[in-house]
Formats: sequence, C-alpha cells, structure tokens
Amino acid sequence: KNLHRIWILLPITGCLLSAAFFGSLGSSFLYGYNLSVVNAPALYIKEFNNKTWIERYGEPIGAETATLLWSITVSIFAIGGVLGALSVSLIIKVLGRKGTLLVNNIFALIAALLLTLGERAKSFEMLIIGRLVIGVDSGIALSALPMYLGEISPKHIRGFIGQFNSILICLGVFTGQVLGLPELLGQESRWNYLFTFLALPAVLQMCVLPFLPESPRYLLMERRDEAGAERAFQRFLGKTDVSQELEEVHAEARAQENLHTVSVLQLLRNPAVRWQLITIIITMACYQLCGLNAIWYYTNGILREAGFPDNILPYITLSTGIIETLAAIVSGLVIERIGRRPLLIFGFSAMAVFFSLLTLCLNLQDRTTWMPYLSYVCILVVIASFCSGPGGIPFILTGELFEQSYRPAAFMIAGVVNWLSNFAVGLLFPFIQEALQSFAFLVFVVVCTLGAIYLYFVLPETKNKTFMDISQSFAKINKIPLPSPAQEMELVLSSDTNGKVEDAKIESSL
Repeated sequence: KNLHRIWILLPITGCLLSAAFFGSLGSSFLYGYNLSVVNAPALYIKEFNNKTWIERYGEPIGAETATLLWSITVSIFAIGGVLGALSVSLIIKVLGRKGTLLVNNIFALIAALLLTLGERAKSFEMLIIGRLVIGVDSGIALSALPMYLGEISPKHIRGFIGQFNSILICLGVFTGQVLGLPELLGQESRWNYLFTFLALPAVLQMCVLPFLPESPRYLLMERRDEAGAERAFQRFLGKTDVSQELEEVHAEARAQENLHTVSVLQLLRNPAVRWQLITIIITMACYQLCGLNAIWYYTNGILREAGFPDNILPYITLSTGIIETLAAIVSGLVIERIGRRPLLIFGFSAMAVFFSLLTLCLNLQDRTTWMPYLSYVCILVVIASFCSGPGGIPFILTGELFEQSYRPAAFMIAGVVNWLSNFAVGLLFPFIQEALQSFAFLVFVVVCTLGAIYLYFVLPETKNKTFMDISQSFAKINKIPLPSPAQEMELVLSSDTNGKVEDAKIESSL
C-alpha cells in the first residue's frame, strides 16, 4: 500500500520512464555487469592464458607472470574508466547528452567482439584490450547518463529518476552472477559467451534511444533551440503547457555569468563552486573507498567457514546481488520523501557500524559455530546500507550541485576521482588485507565515519529544489554574499527585461 502511494506521488510519463530505463540499460547496467562478470570464468581465463603461453613460447607461464597477466586483465577496466571520464566533457560538448550515450555503444560492441573472439584467436591481448575498451565505455556512461537523467527530470522526481543509474548497476552485477553459474555460461566451453552478452544491452539502447528527446536544458542553454527544448519538455512531462519549465531554465541561464561550458581549470579556480566541488570529490572518493569492493574478497571464505560446500557457494552468493538490487529499488522509491542527505549519512553510518561488527565476528569466528552466519548477515547489511544511499546518490548530487555550464567539467572531475579510487582499492587492498588480516575492515570504518561526518556538516538537502536554489544554498560557505531584497528585486526586473530581449532574439532567428 505504501509503495502504491509513493508511485501515485511520482507521476511519470512513458517517455521519461523509457529514457531512464533504456538509458541506464546500455550504460550503468553494463558497468555493473562488468564488475562481476570476470569472477565466474577467472580459472578458465587463467588456464587459457597458460595454454596460449605454452603454444607461443613452448613452456608454461611463470607464476609471477600469470598473476601479473590476470591482474592487468582485471584492473585495466579501471584505467579505461579514467580515459572515458577524461574524454566525456569534450564528447558531450560535441554530441550532447543523448548523442554521447548512443555513440558510446560503439565501444561496448567493439569490446564484446574482442572479448568473445579472444579465445578463438588465441590472444590474451584481445582480452586485455577488450577490458580496456569496455572500461572506456563505462567511464563515459557513468558521467553522461546521470547528467542526462538529471536534466530531463522534473525537480520533484529528479532523485527517483536518478536512482535508475544505481538500480541498473546492481541489476548488472546480479545478471553477471546469474549468467556465470555453471549451468549457464560459467563453463570452460562457454565462458567467452559471457562477454558476448555485452552487445545485447547496447543494441537495445541503440534501438530505443534515437526515438527519445535530447535533454531540453542542453537544447535551450547550449544549442539555443527553444522550439526543440519545448517539444522535449512536452514529451518528457506529458503536457502541452511547459512555459514554467522553460522560464526556470531561462532564469538559470540569465543568472549565470557565462553560458559557455567552462573548462576543468576554470571550475577549479572558481570560488563560487569551491565547496560543491570539494563535496563531490569527497563523496565520490568515499563511494569507492568505503570498502564494498573489498567485501567480495571475504564472502566466499566466510561461507566456507560456515560449512557451506564449494559447489553451492555461487548460488548463495546470489543473495548479495539480490540484496543490492532490492536496496537500490527501495532507495529509489523513498528518496523523494526522505531526501539525499539523510540517505547518504545513514548509509555511510550503517556501513561503519556493521563493518565494526563484522571485524568482531571475524575475530570470534572460531569460538562458536553460529558466528560465521552472523558474519555473513553483517556482509548483507553492509551491502544493503551501501545501496540505500552511497551506491547511487553521489552521481545524482554531481548533477544537482552544479549549474549547466559547470556540469560537464564537474562530471569529468567526479569520474576521474571515482575511477582512480576504484583502481587504488584494487591495488592496495590485498596489501592492507595481508598486513591487517581480519582487522582490514577497520580502515573502511574510518572512511565511512569521516564521510558521514563531513556530509552532516556541509551537505544541504537538495530534494525538490531547482539547480539555482541548490547553488545559492552553498553561497554562505563559499563566502559569496547573497543579494539584499532590493538587489533581488532589481535582478528580477533585469531578468524579465533581458528575458524578453532574449526571447525576441530567438523568435527573430527562427
């Protein structure tokens, strides 16, 4: 009944829902899928690398070389992500939000081809290049998609639509786990088809997205296409009169000193957005450094300690993917009622608490027979806590905290921080685990606690606010003086005059 009430309060058109789902399907879904897809065929890929090495050089691959080759195959995905994030600002400027998502599918199709045919061509280099290319795809997608979803959504459901990004990431992870089961594609004779599947979401997106509108804010503010923006708003909102939405965009345009897209260097130098930028950098770093990726290192070991046989571990591990997806869906349904800030703070705080409890359970695991089960419950709660807020809201905030001209550069910085932090966790956690053993999770307790404290004191609530309102809420901390009532009235009158002049120019140009 409560979910039905929430759905009634979130009026969504078919056009908006299609854009959110299919935009995420060919973007964030593929990112989530690639996080989990290499786990099931790991042994088969290592054997393939060894066979290929023997055929080429007449001797088995050395242990250190085998480890290095496998590490490169896995970690180069993050390097590709950094490259994609670095290039997204330029691509979006040329192709727009929707155009970038569409062209990005080319990378997914190329990666699917390389990864599928690598075994047949007896080339582990093709696997490495394929992982690099799909990393580029994910790096572009995780910047372009949240930008597109944030700009096409009305302010009262912007968070709900934005959570499609997180939901489809979790669904992608779960799909990778399911398809990797031994009964499906997790076999020695079929593992390469796990990568063939990459082409399906990309093709589906390419079939649907061309028939959906471009971001109306992009059309109006960057392309100066008011007629196109009006049509886009009408289709996304399902109504004829969109004058209020158009005026909101016009007001934001008139309030900005520079309508041209700013560079990363200009964004870094601008004191008016300093704390927005610091907030995004810290939130995105915590998103990767909070320890969720490290959870996967312990899950199978804890299940073995609990007495579960190895042959059923893949099926029990599916529970983590189910919990992820359900938590993300629930978060999407309640985000417009609870808000971004409480969900983020709760998520990081709960992760800190249950990481601490998990550390305690791991150190007491040999004392009682039921302790490993409690450890696994802690893992599930940590995953649910992550997906309740930290798993998706950082991407929503990146689009909300910055006005139009700053947004591409902000997403570029956030994307680079995200992928470099991802790479750092993959690189450093094995050493942390070796040094601290079961106390390794205390590092993440510190990260989650500091992240929650920072967000409590700095981050304002952004739900149901315009982009201008959100920017003004940072004015005090950025030490930017707010206008007096007389200045506000003068600005309104000036804006009305400028708006009429601007509208007249647009009409004459049409």
